[in-house]
Amino acid sequence: MKFDLVVIGGGAAGFFGAIQAAERKPGLKVLILEKTTKLLTKVRVSGGGRCNVTHNNFNPFELARHYPRGEKALKGLFKSFQAEDTVRWFESKGVALKAEEDGRMFPTTDDSQTIIDCLMEQALSRKIRLELSAPVSSVKKQNNIFVVETSQGVFEADKVLIAAGGNAQAQAYQWIADIGHTIIKPIPSLFTFNESEKKFKDLMGVSVPQAEVKIAGTKFVQQGPLLITHWGLSGPAVIKLSAWAAEYLNGIHYTFQALVSWIGPMKEMEFMEGLQEHKKQRGKQKVTTNPLFGLPQRLWQKLCELSEIEETKIWAEVPQKNMNKLMENTIRCPFQIKGKTTFKEEFVTCGGVDLKEIDLETLQSKLVPGLFFAGEVLHIDGETGGFNFQAAWTTAYVAARTIAS
Repeated sequence: MKFDLVVIGGGAAGFFGAIQAAERKPGLKVLILEKTTKLLTKVRVSGGGRCNVTHNNFNPFELARHYPRGEKALKGLFKSFQAEDTVRWFESKGVALKAEEDGRMFPTTDDSQTIIDCLMEQALSRKIRLELSAPVSSVKKQNNIFVVETSQGVFEADKVLIAAGGNAQAQAYQWIADIGHTIIKPIPSLFTFNESEKKFKDLMGVSVPQAEVKIAGTKFVQQGPLLITHWGLSGPAVIKLSAWAAEYLNGIHYTFQALVSWIGPMKEMEFMEGLQEHKKQRGKQKVTTNPLFGLPQRLWQKLCELSEIEETKIWAEVPQKNMNKLMENTIRCPFQIKGKTTFKEEFVTCGGVDLKEIDLETLQSKLVPGLFFAGEVLHIDGETGGFNFQAAWTTAYVAARTIAS
């Protein structure tokens, strides 16, 4: 069966690309091929089932800084379609978005089903055909027509948009490599850190609002909320750090030392001056039961314990060597990390189709005219917070604009 456009991938980028192309060129015959039995899976699970649609940053250059891979490409692409355009598009379809304090944007319903219903409704109203359980085995161009082979049969198309998403296995992209495109080895991007010693395991669930996390011996550092889990460290600070250090950490097999400042970036002198002043002003106050720097009580007690400050001690009785240990454990707390934990449904990869082989003004292949790419299948990935969805909406929009022209 012949179509004007075959879209490979029934996720955010695939749906948005198909809808944009059909919206721009009414009557366009479009088919979406999805390899699994479910559509828009990541949309459903993102943001704890609320769908983190985009990020509340409407400056294209600032927005692009949140992408460890693809920043340069997105600076140009965001001029065509950025977060503000995403918000407007969904609002034009009756879906209002709201911004939270940390910049993440969600539907006002706090339900990802709202986004799924919107995309499904737009696709069906434009008579876009959906084919499930149809993994693609090959794409070939014969006499200016694309021949797409799947487990459900062979489909022909004038143009093809590959929006197949991320995958941990390079083998999953073999059919793209067979077309002639270079695949940069996919590796995990957003993940949490597994601590080998589990010395903070009893504090599972304790969090701080503004920590600083460093990878010892490197320049990799991030700030933000930090959560102690039963396996180690999580929260935005860690997950952002995992994105920026993804390639480095993969190279050292996720075995390294993380240094945590529970109170954000603070110099030794500033910290010690604060302690000395507190000691002077409140010398008779018990140390372990009166947390400083707004730290949670349980965490403060653990830091005092690691610093060998006895429960009965008052500030006036704490020797300088224990003050030094308290400083180390508060602003440079060491964690021996061995391994990572990724979340299967929200898995994001660094790697994919090499951007050097893509025309970044159109998202068309430089090797095969009529072949386009969008979303996470490209060597583009962002921090956590709606950035990966925004890259999907943007690349799909730009590809569709050319497809429909």
